[in-house]
Amino acid sequence: MNIKHAQYIMEILKEGSITGAAKALHVSQPALSQTVKAVESFIGAPIFLRNKMPLTLTEAGKRYIEAAKRIITINTNLLNEVNDIKQEESGVLHLGITMQRAMEILPKVIGPFFKAYPYVRLEIAEAGYAETEANLLSGDLDVAVLTTVPTREELNYQLVETEKVLLVANKNTEIAQRIPNGKSILVTEAKNEKFVSITKEYDIRRIQDRLFASNDISPFIILETSSIEVGKKVVMNTDTVFIAPDVYLDEDFLTKNKCNYYTLKGVERKRSCYVCCRKDSYLRKYAQDFIELILKHGREYLRVRKLIGQFAELED
Repeated sequence: MNIKHAQYIMEILKEGSITGAAKALHVSQPALSQTVKAVESFIGAPIFLRNKMPLTLTEAGKRYIEAAKRIITINTNLLNEVNDIKQEESGVLHLGITMQRAMEILPKVIGPFFKAYPYVRLEIAEAGYAETEANLLSGDLDVAVLTTVPTREELNYQLVETEKVLLVANKNTEIAQRIPNGKSILVTEAKNEKFVSITKEYDIRRIQDRLFASNDISPFIILETSSIEVGKKVVMNTDTVFIAPDVYLDEDFLTKNKCNYYTLKGVERKRSCYVCCRKDSYLRKYAQDFIELILKHGREYLRVRKLIGQFAELED
């Protein structure tokens, strides 16, 4: 299979026409038509249904594209491996991660990573779960940290940490005055409280909304924020409550001792955080070592649980 021909055919499919692909590739339309004929001669069958616009693949064309993608990936991985052999450990690591997770993990892993790889540049794309997963699947990212349920066959998932979902309540709220710290409660116990909420693109918001719906409550949300750090500061300084994963309750927040913590009954599933990469991609050694640093951070996460236990003996 001619890799350049395969790339041209994939561009035709993307653009929907030979004319559009010729413009995008900066080649002549007759030259591109000759490429199509050469590929069809190679496989012995038409690859496009020419009576449809945009151009549509035949069954033979679909098989060709599937094979072409695999061969292009193998070729790219080979070139990367050879490049690794020729070069010192330098390059760019593209990481996808949410803002909150970046604030939790990166300060602990960047120091040792840059000590080992001083010539590697780290480019971070901060976005919600759906956008980060899409960018990883498309190849725009090398590694992603996702709070998710493993469902994608194309991805390799390694567990970093499993979290508890807590209701954090300022000590001046009615629920904190009424229910002892650390108890396991239904979210209905807080139905009359003022809520601080994370915005809708994050997984914790989906869990929160399902809790509200299943318990048939419509809470008063006084503030929505994309930052758990903002939520923590607001709940610490106002008579409000906040649903958050326990992993984000750091030592600085806990030692101020201004809140009660409650585990929530009825959470449909545990929140699990994974470090992910594509199964078909070649990861350079610095990317593999970066993943190991993240996994090491996950093993140290148990210390956070013990710290929370100093302020609230949480019920399961």
